[in-house]
Amino acid sequence: MKATATTLFLVLMFIPLCSQNIKGIIIDDQKRPIPDAIIFSNDQLKHTHSDINGRFIFKQVEVGDTLNVQFLGFEKYTRLVGTEDFSEDVFIILTETKFELEQIYIDNSLKSINTVNQVDLQINPVNSSQDILKKVPGLFIAQHAGGGKAEQIFLRGFDLDHGTDIAITVDGMPVNMVSHAHGQGYADLHFLIPETVDKIDFGKGTYYADKGNLNTAGYVEFKTKDKIEENIIGLDVGEFSTFRTFGLVDLVSTDHSNIYLASEWMSSDGPFESPQNFNRLNMMVKMSHQNLKGDKLSIQASRFSSRWDASGQIPQRLLNNSTITRFGYVDNTEGGQTSRNNYSFQLTKLINDQSFNKLNAYYIEYDFELYSNFTFFLDDPINGDQIRQKEKRKVFGFDNTFVKEYLLDDINIELSAGIGLRYDDIDDIELTKTKNRQEILHRIRYGDVNESNLYGFINPLFQIGKWTINPSIRFDRFDFQYDDFLSGQYSNISRSQSLASPKFNLFYNPNFNSQIYLKSGLGFHSNDSRLVAFQESEEILPVAYSIDLGAIWKPNPNLWLNTALWYLQLDQEFVYVGDAGIVEPSGRSRRKGIELSVRYQIDKSFYIFTDVNYTIARAIDEESGFDYIPLAPDLTAAVGVNYQLKDNFHIGVKSRYIKNRPADQDNSIIALGYLITDLNIGYNLLTNINVGLTIENLFNKEWNEAQFATLSRLQNEPKAVEEIHFTPGVPRFLKANLKYSF
Repeated sequence: MKATATTLFLVLMFIPLCSQNIKGIIIDDQKRPIPDAIIFSNDQLKHTHSDINGRFIFKQVEVGDTLNVQFLGFEKYTRLVGTEDFSEDVFIILTETKFELEQIYIDNSLKSINTVNQVDLQINPVNSSQDILKKVPGLFIAQHAGGGKAEQIFLRGFDLDHGTDIAITVDGMPVNMVSHAHGQGYADLHFLIPETVDKIDFGKGTYYADKGNLNTAGYVEFKTKDKIEENIIGLDVGEFSTFRTFGLVDLVSTDHSNIYLASEWMSSDGPFESPQNFNRLNMMVKMSHQNLKGDKLSIQASRFSSRWDASGQIPQRLLNNSTITRFGYVDNTEGGQTSRNNYSFQLTKLINDQSFNKLNAYYIEYDFELYSNFTFFLDDPINGDQIRQKEKRKVFGFDNTFVKEYLLDDINIELSAGIGLRYDDIDDIELTKTKNRQEILHRIRYGDVNESNLYGFINPLFQIGKWTINPSIRFDRFDFQYDDFLSGQYSNISRSQSLASPKFNLFYNPNFNSQIYLKSGLGFHSNDSRLVAFQESEEILPVAYSIDLGAIWKPNPNLWLNTALWYLQLDQEFVYVGDAGIVEPSGRSRRKGIELSVRYQIDKSFYIFTDVNYTIARAIDEESGFDYIPLAPDLTAAVGVNYQLKDNFHIGVKSRYIKNRPADQDNSIIALGYLITDLNIGYNLLTNINVGLTIENLFNKEWNEAQFATLSRLQNEPKAVEEIHFTPGVPRFLKANLKYSF
């Protein structure tokens, strides 16, 4: 009996020394927490991640184990576990180093594919607002209104117009404008200063419970820097009277608090015969504070304004008969102006070592006015067909997310749940016939819109050995109201609808170098409030059904591969209507495709990347041969090479290709594809002075950037003609830049 008691006592004493939990925090040399770093022992199956405040708990660790910590952009940290590590928090300081492909590990998370994008961003930084979206693999853009209008976006066989099927956010603030004067989901990202971008998170498909409206083809989420390492001022000067200056200035920098100011001014006339007189002003101030406990507060405010003239889209027939040049015009009174004020508040509160709460709130003031003429003299042979699309809106919103981790036997469980609200108050939204941007001829639509979206989600993640199971569900309720000012009497029309969107994702990770995944889920894009109010569309919240089967693989430390087969079906397609300048609902559609992404770092100097996407996009309810989806690209590809010589010199070359694609439903009108190559060179004159040269369209190709099949009539034409109308892509364009840091 005495021997048994002694044995039991020794066992109980030995267990805590042999297998206990280690708690700690991971920070960089500036004392900033590092979230989502991976911590693993000799057995890679046993691992965990640091939370949003850099804290972690590593369970069932024995004395003598090797603790490994790894995060992109930092040197790998190794620590031998001793008895003292169990008695108090372990502070781990990671040392920054260059971003390299070998630092990437493939973990068992839904967004593991995003990690490689950080390497792309650091090796080849963005230097314009247009470049920001191009950082998403497989995403293409096209500008077609003098530089001030939001870009046309292409992704996974979608012509997304300006954002109808892609949800875009910046620091938790929505970029997309629902029920917008120019089209559903209009996403103008020009208020984001490129040099402030810290991370780009993206996902394709409908598989993310925390992403809601417009997340069908995918989502893109930008995060700006909480702190700047050094003050920067820069200057870009280029052809076509292009000028840009920017600055990032550190106002306050302490161990726990940081405030910085960022600003940008840009102007350009463009290559057009009628100068576009484009200008843009951006200003942003951001404050971040983190206390000793790990709670984090972020507050920011920004101002954006832009104005431009435009030559519009020109008909191919005028180019064919040499009436005008590629950079000429039919109506050069197009153009517009827009502005946006952003105010946001984010608070992350650490509840305990296993849970935290994140609150995000925002308020946006937004103005928009756009003049266009797509059909020239088709409807009005005297005054022309110019239209004005205008609105003034306020957006209020918040979301609150709670995250908690559990350990149930050998099952790690991470539960996140959230609730949120977005409310759009849109005044004087209109579609109006005008003349010379001065005279109002008559209003087609005119009124006020009030649209609200209340939502919630539950998103559990179960990690069982090499498997990760992620079932989740999202709930949305929409309320639409429209006050019609043209009805002749008070008319307030309202409709409501709710929707549940289940998701199911499955991952298999045999090690940190490979993953096989199956993603599935329902998503949706809401319809314009005005169409909903007048019941011009039976579908209020058209559903998207999507599935991905893919793999991520690192056959060696310097080679990263991702491939996926995917399928997406939409209950209602949104199609751009050229003669009205708006996006209207169409029938059901399906898309299926395959995509491949490759990243290869030959050595510390050479970095190669390529993204290839092939898609078959068809309308479901149309007969064969008349079921093409206008402007849906079937083949896109991008390839680039970057070379860096130590820290002094770098050169990058990137080519992008989009194949010819149908511009109408029977493929009788073709939107021409293109292959365009860009070059950028940079050289550090001194440790704090960098000079560079950017050459867009290096080989001076003639190409059509934005293209549409439009029925139009010129002033002296006897009848209308339907053909390609396009905005010409920029010719070879040289731009020099200078950057000084201090």
